[in-house]
Amino acid sequence: MTRIQPQPGILGITPYVGGKGAPTAQANSVKLSSNENPHGASPRARDAYRAMSGNLHIYPSGDHRDLRAAIGSVHDVDPDRIVCGSGSDEILALLCNAYTGPGTQIVQTAHAFAMYAIYARAAGAEVVSVPENARHADVDALLAAVTDTTRLVFLANPNNPTGTMIPDADVAHLAEALPDSCLLVLDGAYAEYVPGHDGYLGLAAQHDHVFVTRTFSKIHGLGALRVGWGIGTPEVIGVLNRIRGPFNVTAPALSAAQAAIEHTDYVDRCRDDNTRWRDWLVGELHALGLACDPMHGNFVVPRFADAAAAQAADAALAEAGLIVRQVGGYGLPEALRITVGKGADCKRVIAVLKEHLA
Repeated sequence: MTRIQPQPGILGITPYVGGKGAPTAQANSVKLSSNENPHGASPRARDAYRAMSGNLHIYPSGDHRDLRAAIGSVHDVDPDRIVCGSGSDEILALLCNAYTGPGTQIVQTAHAFAMYAIYARAAGAEVVSVPENARHADVDALLAAVTDTTRLVFLANPNNPTGTMIPDADVAHLAEALPDSCLLVLDGAYAEYVPGHDGYLGLAAQHDHVFVTRTFSKIHGLGALRVGWGIGTPEVIGVLNRIRGPFNVTAPALSAAQAAIEHTDYVDRCRDDNTRWRDWLVGELHALGLACDPMHGNFVVPRFADAAAAQAADAALAEAGLIVRQVGGYGLPEALRITVGKGADCKRVIAVLKEHLA
């Protein structure tokens, strides 16, 4: 008898590996490996989460009405064009499940977020990765890779793990040039870190085949609760609502996320603090002779002489209690990804690297 087998493509998936946690036994250790907000969640979000503790026996809202209304109010979008998920990751998975499968493909950049390929392969689709231009997305290369079987094109701008960003005009050109049979998925996980940037919500309003995802895990500091949202046409939202779980976001998470997105002053303060220390880090890395592109998220990506030099720097930082991310699995073996922490953490990173490279 033949043993049960998974769907084709699943055994070819390399499981996602998250950033390492800081060792609890090491004093003064700091986790700078997962791009978390070093200031944590908004005080209002924490209060909202605690307030739900007496109602844990009650199922959450299945339509996420209050959270969608809050998102719509803050971002001036129609709540009926919003879907909420257990992190934006779930929404990415739903898109792959709904629109791809055997005989179809997705297109992504060479240094794309790992989950795009994982979800596509789990659905049985082919993954096409196109070269980047010095760690920046190449729109012409993305368009050249699109075929009659392409169903989804994934682009994060700013991108993780490179931290780079291409001009809005290039993204608009990509949207205009793609066929209507292909959905452009713009991953806006780091959109809030770009001052004055709408994360392409306006572009999604202009094009029926543009879908935007956002997360509460980064600037809102709710990574532990797993809340995300996406915006698209009512037709696409209707498809995703048909296949998502009826209670896919917990009640405490919904309440905390609503408080977080409405606390706009806190978001502004976190963005300003991140910009200050991110730019400081980039300048200091350059002063140490390390290459680093202009950064647009909440992390920096210094490049060393080679993979061995990057691993040695990672070891020196880890010995000092600073846990960062190696990104060899993303095709950047000579680089490290370092979350922008609090000011004192940023100074420690530079001090350790300065001593290590001396």
